[in-house]
Amino acid sequence: MLLRKIFMRHSSCTRTQIRTPRFSFSAHFASQRSVRNNEEIEDKRDVDSGEDFAYSEVLRPGPKWQRKPYPTPMKVLIRRAKEEKLARKLNPCRILESAPENGLLVPDLIEVAHQVYNARESMLHGLSILVEGEAAIPINKCRFCSEVHIGHVGHVIRSCEGRNSGMRNSKHLWRRGGIKDIIGLPYCYHLYDRVGKPRVGHKERFGIKRLPAIVELCIQAGLDLEAYPTKRRTKPVYSIEGRIVDFEPGEDTDILVEDNFRTGNHIVPTFLEDRRLEDGETVSELSARTLKSWLDMRSGAVKLMKKYSVITCGYCPEVQVGPKGHKVRLCKATKHQSRDGLHAWQEATIDDLIRPNYVWHVRALDGPPLINELKRYYGKAPALVELCVRAGAPIPKQYESMMRLDVVPPAPDEYDLVV
Repeated sequence: MLLRKIFMRHSSCTRTQIRTPRFSFSAHFASQRSVRNNEEIEDKRDVDSGEDFAYSEVLRPGPKWQRKPYPTPMKVLIRRAKEEKLARKLNPCRILESAPENGLLVPDLIEVAHQVYNARESMLHGLSILVEGEAAIPINKCRFCSEVHIGHVGHVIRSCEGRNSGMRNSKHLWRRGGIKDIIGLPYCYHLYDRVGKPRVGHKERFGIKRLPAIVELCIQAGLDLEAYPTKRRTKPVYSIEGRIVDFEPGEDTDILVEDNFRTGNHIVPTFLEDRRLEDGETVSELSARTLKSWLDMRSGAVKLMKKYSVITCGYCPEVQVGPKGHKVRLCKATKHQSRDGLHAWQEATIDDLIRPNYVWHVRALDGPPLINELKRYYGKAPALVELCVRAGAPIPKQYESMMRLDVVPPAPDEYDLVV
């Protein structure tokens, strides 16, 4: 028994001696690993912040039964909701100080709203000439899916997912396209009072006007249009237990304050019926101006969306501009039975507000059609960018890598020889 106790005591001591260096080694390697990870992150930031844009692949849309990814992580949304609930509990009656939550306009974004609207009108005018005017470029649209191709002859890439695509071996059936196929501008309901009455009921769906969501965003940011009146406040609203209360006099509630934060901007009139080039303007100059208007509209919309909320359905392309989504039961996407036809609202991105509609990039309009075996060598670009580039506009730097201009595709009979 004495020998056994001595043996057990000796073995326990050796175990403790062996365990201590293991812990120190693991801690050492973990510290080294963290240092390396930090260095890699800094290197990636240096690469991303460089002048040259990294190669970007166009992501394929997910399956129809899967929900769109959240732009803001769910943990951040839950934390914000808890903070708002705690602030509401500590101070039930409080005045909202930050715009536009308090019903007032953001003075710095009124000029941006006018610029976005003018850029949209200029873009549509240029598109009407490039698509249906005297400088028209051929546009092909698939009959069964949303695929678009710019060129005289449609491509033969087997990517159709429309009706009876299996019988056609996933080949597209092309027909003539138009302006609506180049750029997608979804419609939404117009809100007269975005703070006092932010929701549209199901029974009110026929009595409220619908307009492009980008125009509604500009109206809520400070643009005034006679066809779409909106309420402009001069005093902030109060929040009592989460409900918005307006203490403005009753006589001023129905009066539109048209001179609120007046700016020197003016609305550029656009005549879409006039599809002729201006005197002394070439097609390349028109395409460059149209492309610049599209880029300005997207960059301005991103600035507006940082302050004015835009939400979309997680399963269908419905968009609504405002703090809350409408209650119209018209969602026909997956799982709509469990929601009774209501939309699953979430935060929208710029691609939900202005859909780019990516198309395959072609080297020449009169060249041979794109084949399915070489599709990994072809680049993509938004349809409007591809249209303007085909008309003579310079290629934007942020889309050069996406269009794969530095890739030379092999010959059709040599694709199986390339690794």
